[in-house]
Amino acid sequence: MFATAIRYIGKKPKPKMKPIELKTPPEQTQTITRVIFDILKEHGPLTIADTWEHVQEVGLKGLNSKRHMKIVMRWMRERQKLRQICNHVGPTKQFLYTTWFTKPDVVKQARPVSDPSRPKS
Repeated sequence: MFATAIRYIGKKPKPKMKPIELKTPPEQTQTITRVIFDILKEHGPLTIADTWEHVQEVGLKGLNSKRHMKIVMRWMRERQKLRQICNHVGPTKQFLYTTWFTKPDVVKQARPVSDPSRPKS
C-alpha cells in the first residue's frame, strides 16, 4: 500500500495544453473551416491525406500547406466542429475525421486499411 502511494505521488501530471490560436484573419478562418466542414460532410469520414486531396481539388487559397490544414482541423476538433474516430483494423489504426452529424452506419463503412503482412489472393 505504501509503495502504491509513493508511485502515485511520484508521477508527474500531464501538462496542460493551451488552446490553439489561429493566426489567420477571422474571415479567412471562416472560409477555410467552412470548406473543410463541407468536404467532410459530403465525402464522409476521411483521413488527413484524403481531406488534403479534396482541399487541393477545390483550390482553396487560404491554406498554405497540409500542416496548416492539420492545425485548422485540430482547432475545429477543439471547438467541437469535427470529431476524430479510430478505425482499428488488425495491428494498424486509421484515424478518420468526420462531422458530428454523420450517421454511425456510415462511419463503420469507412474504407479498411489493407494489411501488408497478408499476401493477396
